[in-house]
Amino acid sequence: MEVSAGLWAATILALVGVIVADLIIVDRRPHPYTAREATRWVIFYISLALVFAGFVAATFGGRYGGEFLAGYITEYSLSVDNLFVFMIIISSFAVPPEHRHRVLTVGIVIALVLRGILIVLGAAAIERFAATFYLFGAFLLFTAVQVWRNGDDEPDPEGNPLIRVVERRVPTTREYHGTKLVVRLDGRRVITPMALVMLAIGTTDLLFALDSIPAVFGLTEEAYLVFTANAFALMGLRQLYFMLHGLLDRLIYLSKGLAIILGFIAVKLLLHAIHETTDLPVPEISIAMSLAVIVGVLAVTAVASLVAVRRNPALAERSPEMLAEREAAEVAGEALGHLPPEAGHER
Repeated sequence: MEVSAGLWAATILALVGVIVADLIIVDRRPHPYTAREATRWVIFYISLALVFAGFVAATFGGRYGGEFLAGYITEYSLSVDNLFVFMIIISSFAVPPEHRHRVLTVGIVIALVLRGILIVLGAAAIERFAATFYLFGAFLLFTAVQVWRNGDDEPDPEGNPLIRVVERRVPTTREYHGTKLVVRLDGRRVITPMALVMLAIGTTDLLFALDSIPAVFGLTEEAYLVFTANAFALMGLRQLYFMLHGLLDRLIYLSKGLAIILGFIAVKLLLHAIHETTDLPVPEISIAMSLAVIVGVLAVTAVASLVAVRRNPALAERSPEMLAEREAAEVAGEALGHLPPEAGHER
């Protein structure tokens, strides 16, 4: 699959254009984001991803269209875990409801830039060393076991080290000034919590990318498809945050399903590594089978979760969302406590 520099540039510009248009349309009048509004945008972004999959299939062939689709679905599914930590971060910084959409948008743009760097490094490693697939496969297998065992644990974002460094070395204030990132107080410029929370979301997301990016590389070796799958998944993640609030508490087996998907992709990677580095006659898993397994596991997981919660509503109390909500309530405004109180007024 040969992707020209022109297509790369056009794709990045188009993605930037969509995000800017989203910001202009939604944030021209800051307001609390509703589930109905979020649902419309989720449908829009999913439709956009499907159109892009059709473009890839028409331009490069059905195989690559299927690889993008499998990577997109996998990345979007794995990104659900991000939502729980985002919930805690937003609560910890006491972000006003009307500004949460902008915080998520800018935070995810930061995350996409950082993921782009990881994708370039991963693609270079794969191109030079076929054995990289062994490392990716082993890491995903380890992650799958951890997710299966600890999927119901409370999310624990800890303190973001980068944010702690910024708080110590850069003048900050605990007061919000609308959507401003920097304001002048008592004759000096200080950073507002709006800038800190955006940075926290963008850099914390990078931790989740350490397993999701190898997972997508397990479905396609094309850096262009890995990047666009990540981009479309992250763009739709903001609206998913608002749309699924109150629903994820019923998807109690979601972590088990994600663990199975990670394990499946790990096996696919290891088989491919053996095929590339030895003469052993090992089977390879097609992209059609991969797509069927991913969609099938997610569907079975969702149905099993809903049926189980309907029979025993108490199960929802231990769901990742309920744990995240309790953690968010406990840390509400906690991050602001580390910042100095506002000493003056904006000038």
